[in-house]
Amino acid sequence: MKLTISVIKADIGSVGGHTKPSARMMAAVEGEVAKAIDNGLLIDGFVRHTGDDIAIIMTHTRGEGSSEVHQFAWKTFLAATAVAKTSGLYGAGQDLLVDAPSGNVRGAGPGVAELSFDHSLSGARPAESFMVFAADKCGPGAYNLPLYLAFADPMYCAGLMLPPMIKGFRFHIIDMDNTAGDSVIELDAPADGYHIAALLRDNERFGIDRIVSKTYDEVAVAVSAQRLHSIAGKYTGKDDPVAIVRNQGIFAAPEEIISPFVKAHFVGGDARGSHVMPLMPVPLNTPVTGMYCLPIVSCVGFSIDRDGKFSESYADFFDNLAWDEVRQRAQRKAIEMRSQGWSGAAMLPYSELEYGGFRDTVSGLLKRFRLREESEPQAAE
Repeated sequence: MKLTISVIKADIGSVGGHTKPSARMMAAVEGEVAKAIDNGLLIDGFVRHTGDDIAIIMTHTRGEGSSEVHQFAWKTFLAATAVAKTSGLYGAGQDLLVDAPSGNVRGAGPGVAELSFDHSLSGARPAESFMVFAADKCGPGAYNLPLYLAFADPMYCAGLMLPPMIKGFRFHIIDMDNTAGDSVIELDAPADGYHIAALLRDNERFGIDRIVSKTYDEVAVAVSAQRLHSIAGKYTGKDDPVAIVRNQGIFAAPEEIISPFVKAHFVGGDARGSHVMPLMPVPLNTPVTGMYCLPIVSCVGFSIDRDGKFSESYADFFDNLAWDEVRQRAQRKAIEMRSQGWSGAAMLPYSELEYGGFRDTVSGLLKRFRLREESEPQAAE
């Protein structure tokens, strides 16, 4: 069976500001997913939120970019948007940037990550397990560092030295500034490791689109590398990316994949998408209610049975006491960075400020600049 995992997420309304979707919104989405499973569109589905973003995790056999699956997600988000509007919630329908996409929803606002594989539970993959990362208040480049370390650095993933992975992985890197289409380069780790790092250091322009095993030609990772400001032409919220990561066996183990998040590394995002702040790992369904508007990331893991259905339970990877220390570290880093306010590295550079109001303010001031007139040199006595 050719199985597809699709994750489609959107920010379509939240309670008391940009915090979390309402219980009624979540129930509306869960109800639509249950119907789609009953009518055979989906094999299975799971709904969760991270901050104010709702993510629908789905398995099906209709392939990547399926108009049926994408239209289902779009209509489901519209139904939840209607609930948000009725309740007077903040940002109702915020990520639904077009009136009605005719096919798949890539480029219409919602974040999309998808990958497909032959699902036989035999050969190189006698068991199929995967993780889904979902982040809020940051962009797709937030995954650049942790995914590079997990799939290209044996200091973080010792499995890279074992026969199934020693040939390395191929990184598909997308230029997110190119609005004409998907502009992608393919580079191999470890051979092109320095070239990969040279691109991925710029989280705002370059992002990982997918990662593929060079040994087995199997897709390991898919990321929603879409920029909302490139779609809408203005700031409508941060991109809030999702990522699907297959694990174990011929891929990195879960602990090797999540260990780079111990860094609570700095990413662009936070309030109005314009600050530089640490990424805090959090449990599923965590609202954004702490001080500042800290970028957060959750991670859920599943196994898939022979029929393509999720295991009866799931693993909430960051819901563990061991991550409390990392959350404290992230908060300390955030307090220190935000103490610098608007100055220097504490905020994104002018070219990357996502909130149009900042650019409008500076553009208005630039019109008032004048060349200083040179004074006449005084004659010598």
